[in-house]
Amino acid sequence: MKHQRLKWITLISALGAILFLSACHKKTPPPPPPPPPPPPAAPTASLSADPNTIQKGQSTTLSWQTSNATDVSIDGVGAVQPNGSQSVTPADSTTYTLTAKGAGGTQTATARVTVTAPPPPPPPPPSPTEEELFAQNVKDIFFDYDKADIRADQQSALQGDIAFLTQHPNIHFTIEGHCDERGSTEYNLGLGDNRANSVKNALVQGGVSAGNMKTISYGKEKPFCNEHTEECWQQNRRGHFVYQP
Repeated sequence: MKHQRLKWITLISALGAILFLSACHKKTPPPPPPPPPPPPAAPTASLSADPNTIQKGQSTTLSWQTSNATDVSIDGVGAVQPNGSQSVTPADSTTYTLTAKGAGGTQTATARVTVTAPPPPPPPPPSPTEEELFAQNVKDIFFDYDKADIRADQQSALQGDIAFLTQHPNIHFTIEGHCDERGSTEYNLGLGDNRANSVKNALVQGGVSAGNMKTISYGKEKPFCNEHTEECWQQNRRGHFVYQP
C-alpha cells in the first residue's frame, strides 16, 4: 500500500514537471514579413518650342527634359535622348507631343508651333506717269544775253532732251521763250520767240516730230527769278519746256 502511494506521488510530480516545462518552452510567433518595395517612380516630361510662332519656311527649336524614363520619343521627330533640343521646320502649324516611358508608367508633354504665312511682298512702286517722266528727263535750254543761238555748254542737255523725246513720240509739249528784264517788252517778246524756235529747230534736226511741239514767247513777263543780278538774269534767259496733256 505504501509502495503504491509512492508510485502515484512520483507520477503526479512527473506530470507537473512536464506541464511546467511545457509552459516555460511555449513557441514564440514568427516575425512579420518585410514590407514590399516602393513602386518605381513615375516619369516626368516637359517640352517647349522657341519661338512658338514662325513664318512658313522658318525653323524653331524644340527643347525637352524628362526623368525616370527609358524610352523617349517626339511625334514627327522620332526617338530622342531623355534630355535635349532639336531644330525643326514644320510646314504647317503643329502640336508636337513628347512621350516618356519608364518602369513607373508613361508621361506626355506637348508644345504648339504656329506657322504663319509670310507677309505679301510690298506692291511695286507705281510707274511714273508720262508727265512725271517728262519733268524728270527734259531740261530747259539756257541762252546768253541778247542771244538766241544754243550755247556749246547746252548741247548735252539738248541731246538728252532729243533722246527722251524720240523715245516717247506721243508726248506733246510747248517750248516757252523767256528773257531777262533788260530791254523793252516788245524787243524781249521777239527775242523770246527766237529762242523758242531755236530750241524747236534743234529738236526737229535731232529727230523729234515738229507736230509734237508748239512755241510761245513770254519775253520778260514771266521771270523765274526776280532779283536784279546776273545770276538771276541767267535763270530767266531760257527755252522752257511745258508738258501738254
